[in-house]
Amino acid sequence: MLGNHTCTQFSRGAPRAYEQMTEDQSTIKATETKPTPAAKSTPKDGHWWWGTGRRKAAVARVRIKPGTGIFNVNKKDLTEYFSEIRDHQDIMKVLEKTNTKGSLDVYVNTNGGGYTGQSGAIILGLGRALAKFDPSLDGVLRDNAYLSRDPRRVERKKPGQPGARKRFQFSKR
Repeated sequence: MLGNHTCTQFSRGAPRAYEQMTEDQSTIKATETKPTPAAKSTPKDGHWWWGTGRRKAAVARVRIKPGTGIFNVNKKDLTEYFSEIRDHQDIMKVLEKTNTKGSLDVYVNTNGGGYTGQSGAIILGLGRALAKFDPSLDGVLRDNAYLSRDPRRVERKKPGQPGARKRFQFSKR
């Protein structure tokens, strides 16, 4: 026998006071919204918060500032630039989860890759810019994986075969 240890000595969890919250308190916190977010930090250049996102071969440079909710991608409106509704919704979900939709102006310059890669790069860049804008949003952004880069890339073509995985037909005779 190695010793008389109880499970409480080894628990590493956080205090459980937050679990004893009543339902009234949790609904009040869920319904509170910020009409215009106040910047928690000041940008280095005095005007913008920047975030750079990358996915596959696409790169997106995202700038945000408090404003009226303008969202431009390469000098076009978001709905004009992305023809797929899925890409548009995925990008706007970042602003909805952080309660900043309609209160921030977002300007994006993106190049490389295709539309899916560019939308993924914008999501990462927007998440990084929001984390700099308001550090209290960091938990929400991490929980929804808006600060994690997707490392997957296209697999290279191998010599002696027509593609990355495809093989020429095997002939026995």
